[in-house]
Amino acid sequence: MPEAQWNGRVIASSDDTVVVEGNHYFPADSVDAALLEDSPTHSNCPWKGVASYKTLVVDGKRNVDAAWYYPEPSAKAAPIKGRYAFWKGVEIV
Repeated sequence: MPEAQWNGRVIASSDDTVVVEGNHYFPADSVDAALLEDSPTHSNCPWKGVASYKTLVVDGKRNVDAAWYYPEPSAKAAPIKGRYAFWKGVEIV
């Protein structure tokens, strides 16, 4: 089962990930929401749409914008709606 881990903690764990461009997108209900903090950051992907970000907070350490998601992805990216992906040192094991 894929897990997203950072700073010694499991951030997300699910057998139901969607892999897009090498990134595992985890269902929102598999992510420990207590470790996520809202971020004002957004970016635009030409084919997926506008991404929003979350900062991870684990044991007092912050990993700014380490999680992202597409609240309203394009039709081509519909399978990742309601899912989170990770980067910035978050390991998928």
